[in-house]
Amino acid sequence: MLKRLMNDHKHIAVLLNVLKNKQMKLSEGESINFTLVRDIVEYMQGYAERYHHPTEDIIYAYYLTHKASDSVDKLSAEHELVGQASSALMATLNLILSDIVVAREKLIIDFADYVALQEQHMQMEERDIFPLFSKNLTEQDWQAIELECQKVFTDDPLFLEREQKEFESLRAYLTTSD
Repeated sequence: MLKRLMNDHKHIAVLLNVLKNKQMKLSEGESINFTLVRDIVEYMQGYAERYHHPTEDIIYAYYLTHKASDSVDKLSAEHELVGQASSALMATLNLILSDIVVAREKLIIDFADYVALQEQHMQMEERDIFPLFSKNLTEQDWQAIELECQKVFTDDPLFLEREQKEFESLRAYLTTSD
């Protein structure tokens, strides 16, 4: 299960790199494909925030309950912050796609802040949280966690091997871009 979370992080990092590239082009005065950017944020909201983060939250809650002396759930609070940032950026993107003028400088800052927050969040998990799981959770723990996670498990709608329609244009972009 930890391998799945790390794999999700690799996929999310690919998308964050695309967003960084788009933010750089925007800051250089170039036009960008806002629909593509919206698709990335939509993926982040639809998969990362609805399935990936809840899975991490279940594992962390289990860890806090069964293995840790600290009961403060810092991870869920951070997931809430990331979700708020996604919602704010999505709202701005929807304004732009509805032909409502948004200051370029604000959008550039929002992009940069969003990407930085997402990257810092993943780095914190990989540096602080995932090693706790790896070190302290036994095979029996993982079996119990997996049963609990069945409630939130879903296939990744973007990075699956099989053919599907959801995020088709984003998948095509990732396949053809360098």
